[in-house]
Amino acid sequence: MAAGGSNRLLTPDETAERLAVPKRTLYAKWREWGVPAYKVGKHLRFRERDIDHWITQQACN
Repeated sequence: MAAGGSNRLLTPDETAERLAVPKRTLYAKWREWGVPAYKVGKHLRFRERDIDHWITQQACN
């Protein structure tokens, strides 16, 4: 995927909704799944374009 897409940081709630999983599942599995994430202070955030790219990769596997 090109470097395009949004650099907007998503909250865990927004990311879980986008992935159609409960927030609890996202917190438990994001490392195992290889979902790129960032710490902003003590908060976990996900870059919108990274999530879109990750979803595309999962569809190709």
